[in-house]
Amino acid sequence: MIDTSGWFHFQQHFFSIPGTGLSLDTSQMGVPTSFWEEQAHPLQQSLQHMKELEAGVIANPDEQRQVGHYWLRTPELAPTPELRQAIEQTLQQVQDIAAQVLSGKWTNEQGQPFRHGLVIGIGGSALGPQFIDRALGQQGQGLKLHYLDNTDPDGFEQVFAELGEELPQTLCMVISKSGGTQETRNAMLVTQHVFREAGLSFGQQAVAITSTGSKLDQLAAKEGWYARLPMWDWVGGRTSVFSAVGLLPAALQGIDLKELLDGAKLMDQQGRQEDLSSNPAAQLALNWWYAGNGRGEKAMVVLPYKDRLSLFSSYLQQLVMESLGKERDLEGRVVRQGLTVYGNKGSTDQHAYIQQLREGRNDFFAQFLEVLKDQEGPAVEVDPGATSGDYLLGFLLGTRQALREKQRQSMTLTLDSITPRSIGALIALFERAVGIYAHLVGINAYHQPGVEAGKKAAGTVLQLQDRLIGALNEQPNRSWTVDELSRHLQAEKQEVTIFKVLEHLAANGRVDRHQAESSFSNRYQSKSV
Repeated sequence: MIDTSGWFHFQQHFFSIPGTGLSLDTSQMGVPTSFWEEQAHPLQQSLQHMKELEAGVIANPDEQRQVGHYWLRTPELAPTPELRQAIEQTLQQVQDIAAQVLSGKWTNEQGQPFRHGLVIGIGGSALGPQFIDRALGQQGQGLKLHYLDNTDPDGFEQVFAELGEELPQTLCMVISKSGGTQETRNAMLVTQHVFREAGLSFGQQAVAITSTGSKLDQLAAKEGWYARLPMWDWVGGRTSVFSAVGLLPAALQGIDLKELLDGAKLMDQQGRQEDLSSNPAAQLALNWWYAGNGRGEKAMVVLPYKDRLSLFSSYLQQLVMESLGKERDLEGRVVRQGLTVYGNKGSTDQHAYIQQLREGRNDFFAQFLEVLKDQEGPAVEVDPGATSGDYLLGFLLGTRQALREKQRQSMTLTLDSITPRSIGALIALFERAVGIYAHLVGINAYHQPGVEAGKKAAGTVLQLQDRLIGALNEQPNRSWTVDELSRHLQAEKQEVTIFKVLEHLAANGRVDRHQAESSFSNRYQSKSV
């Protein structure tokens, strides 16, 4: 067992990342020197692979797509002048729109300035803007952002209730690469309905962020939306935060985009270093590999000891799990790879699942996030000589020590303060670590067949619902059991789905339900009777 408690050991495994305001401590992972030596050649191959990605090779053979989110913060890396120009022009468009909104030059039809922003998107199209909003939004002087990031009608109602009479002063951003993402489309259609009911012109208060020529792009052009910004097929949703997807919401909050992008650019530069001791992304990837034996056998528990970073766990869940959760490797062999991510925030977790982390199953490693600067305003002592920030640090170090005593692994990322530069660097660090790790374990991080399978299955359910409603309406005087309907529709193996759909329709007053002694004997009838 490696002694991870000593000062010399700490110095060997801690380094500051130049220009970013971040430092990394891997001293608590217990990785032997022999492991670094064994992985030296595979690591160099992975770094070469990342270099090829940045040069524009096809990364997703399923869809013949490049992976170019690294170009977004360093446009000069783009493989063609046209791509570089497109990136730079889009950034300028984002800045121009934000300037018009924040200066009051772009107003609603009543001449009022915008006070709120409504982000309509799902997955990476919402998680990135939400994370940056939570981390940096209060430092800006711009719009207050709201989100429709699901297809939940109750969630819609809550957001529109929050906006209330200020709906006319709400700028809407509809984000969908394909323009056909069902959840986003649903939220947009509901929003348009709410605008019409309020006598407002949605298009005059809307921006589309989508692929050129998509259904959404065509709709925005036809309806005369205020602006349309591009999404590119070489930027995946989970890595889109430095495109217009994340930059426009950030700019509308008054966040410094240059600092945000510079932080990511500086971290990318460090992530290209061939010397492991100077490459934080490679260190993260190799520590993940060691902790989980290259098989993701241990989960990563993200513990940010800062409220502003509380959404980082959710952000990482998509970035890491969608990228690394793959059934097959690059050779087509079934490997079922992945790296589970969960977490909340410290010191909330002191009162939640730390008990299990310390004394239960040793099936995880912890990723602590520490912020040195406590607050902008003056500190208040809660005990003589001690502030609440001092206690927060004490809880972090105490939890780390408690885990070490039980031979539980952890890493600590320290941010000097929460700034656009440090947040940009933080995001870029994990983006690159995911790419390196994926290559080390032999999978493609940049396609997601499981996500597409779920979308197709959802479409099948909606088709079945149409058939059910049609059958009930054809014989409005008849009531049916699930078994009778399944036989009638020749869907004998779909009884569970039929039951769930009918119960949902009945709960929402769209079909009549005649309650029986057993739920499985309930009878359902057209609402028309």
